[in-house]
Amino acid sequence: MMAEKAPLLQSPTDSASEDNAYDYTAPLSNGPVLETPAPPAGLKTNNRLHRPPGPNVRIIENQPYEPDIETSLQSITSGSRVFTEHSIGNLQSMMGIIKGNIGTGILAMPVAVQHAGLLVGTMSIVLIGIIAVHCMHLLVICSHTLCQKTCTVSLDYGEVAEEAFKAGPIFLRSVSKYAKCTVNVFLNITQLGFCCVYIVFISDSIKQVVDHGIAHPHSPPSQAFGAMLLVFLIPCALFRNLNVLAHMSMFANFLTFVGLVIIFQYIVQDMPPASSYPLFASWSTVPLAFGTIVFAFEGISLVLPIENKMKHPEDFRGLAGVLNTGMVIVTCLYTAVGFYGYMQYGHKKILGSITLNLPTDNWLYLSVKLMFAVALFISYLLQFYVPVNIVWPLIRRRLHSRRARLYGEYIFRISLVLFTYALAAAVPYLDLFIALIGAVSCSCLALIFPPLLHTITLWPDRINICVIVKNTLITLFGLLGFAVGSYTSLVQIVNKFKGNNSTLTE
Repeated sequence: MMAEKAPLLQSPTDSASEDNAYDYTAPLSNGPVLETPAPPAGLKTNNRLHRPPGPNVRIIENQPYEPDIETSLQSITSGSRVFTEHSIGNLQSMMGIIKGNIGTGILAMPVAVQHAGLLVGTMSIVLIGIIAVHCMHLLVICSHTLCQKTCTVSLDYGEVAEEAFKAGPIFLRSVSKYAKCTVNVFLNITQLGFCCVYIVFISDSIKQVVDHGIAHPHSPPSQAFGAMLLVFLIPCALFRNLNVLAHMSMFANFLTFVGLVIIFQYIVQDMPPASSYPLFASWSTVPLAFGTIVFAFEGISLVLPIENKMKHPEDFRGLAGVLNTGMVIVTCLYTAVGFYGYMQYGHKKILGSITLNLPTDNWLYLSVKLMFAVALFISYLLQFYVPVNIVWPLIRRRLHSRRARLYGEYIFRISLVLFTYALAAAVPYLDLFIALIGAVSCSCLALIFPPLLHTITLWPDRINICVIVKNTLITLFGLLGFAVGSYTSLVQIVNKFKGNNSTLTE
């Protein structure tokens, strides 16, 4: 029920007590009055989370907002901030950080160490992890600063880029919309790349299980299993309400945890001595290691959505904050899987996922392959939502009838699934696909854009020469990895098609 005199949103300057200022869940507009649930009593907010008062925003009393999994995924591309009793606590936020980073990337860490060598590969995981986490902090700083400047509740990654360019040097202001578009394009490439990698992984895993079961000398190629997968992927991708995936997502997390435990107990058994492995592999394969590691650390698109939903966002940053704690756990897991996985299988060729190297004559380890196949099938549906949420509204506005929009969305979703399958079938090499996606798109989102946006956001009064030099070095490091990693991955893929595998680490 609407309150008789609904209180308006206040800015810090309009209220004697900032603690009493309201947040909102609907974006400000110049159109009709927007109604939003009332915040819980006693709710405290950050200085950056206030809108100036306006006639088109009111509070609805006694109508709490209940966020669901769709809202969480939409927040990657939407600036909505939810502040209710359903906002997430610090532990939930940290688990979100961990779960958002643990995927196929961790399973590819052994092959990354193999590409770089035992010492260089292990240290590279730690170094790139430190840089990636620092860039996550830079993005959060940019978001906080720009929210204060624009009196905005919250900003997503693309909006941070747009507002940074708008408030930056004069010569950049005219291209602010292109900045947002560029970020969204790379987000699309990354998410669709994840989907392609998932199809390759699931196809290879099912093929190994089937090959063990039927023991036929002429087993179908992995692309055939990918085509069979479409029978299940396409109907599931047509669901527009992702609430049904909430419990399935929890089940996928459980399968991932159990699978990792089984993998760990196997790879630490009967390891050869470390002295039997090279500390450094080859300069020709180090770029592949870079792409693989950056692919694993590309969880930066989840940082702002998680921070925006926290009850106590001030706990997100800091030395022992939610972000650092979660990413330290992630980095330790990556390093352990990479080091011990390479120690266990480094004497032979490591496949794109450590699960593919597990014994195929034991049903316990075959079950691990199936566990991750099911978990990544669910992850595909979640990752698939992001490009749909970015691209479909651009198409939808060109369709005028309700019927055209309904069937148009179905056609678009099916086409997008077929597109990801076509790419996966064209490049069925899991390790090289991961390295390529990591070098091309993940390096931009995780290493190149954040220091650039940080420099532009703080320019010229709030930044010193040391920060400029540091940001420049990180950007150059990302650009070098982007260029060399992309080139090397493409060359290796071409060599694969030519049947020339001599440049790959044996």
